[in-house]
Amino acid sequence: MPNPVFHIGTNSFFGLALRRWVDPFVIVAVNVVIDLEVLFSPGFPHTHRHWYFHTFLVGGMIGAVFGVVCWFFRRYISKIMDFARIIYKPKLWKMCLAGTLGACLHILMDALTGFDVQPLRPFSNRNVLWRLFKHTYRDDPVQAKVQLISLILLAAAIILYILAARKFKNQKK
Repeated sequence: MPNPVFHIGTNSFFGLALRRWVDPFVIVAVNVVIDLEVLFSPGFPHTHRHWYFHTFLVGGMIGAVFGVVCWFFRRYISKIMDFARIIYKPKLWKMCLAGTLGACLHILMDALTGFDVQPLRPFSNRNVLWRLFKHTYRDDPVQAKVQLISLILLAAAIILYILAARKFKNQKK
């Protein structure tokens, strides 16, 4: 996925919509961790290669570990969420689930739009999700559809954020 805004919008939607079961901060922040691998690929920024972080197995584990790491910083994250006006109740299991779900959503979106993602590695070195759809290199319709869905989810996330901020304001009274 060429633009991290699409990841953040999608994961923000799921983080806010499912905040009873997942941690909204972790599900968004794990996107940065997953894409750190791209920065260290040979030839960056002209070319990039998605390696192990962009697999469901390793990415899911990294997401769960990231959730545990965030658990130790929950007091600071709570202050950030108060500033963002979102009611925040950190729990370790929610943070681990959010990290895993956020990483898997990130990998799924990248696998649909990037031929070099190998989501099932080490079991398969092919991108089975890329092969499900007809891709063209110029004006790729699959990437355009994924980006459109991401923008719709971003708009929905903004609406959910407004509702969450209103609830936060009413609770603080």
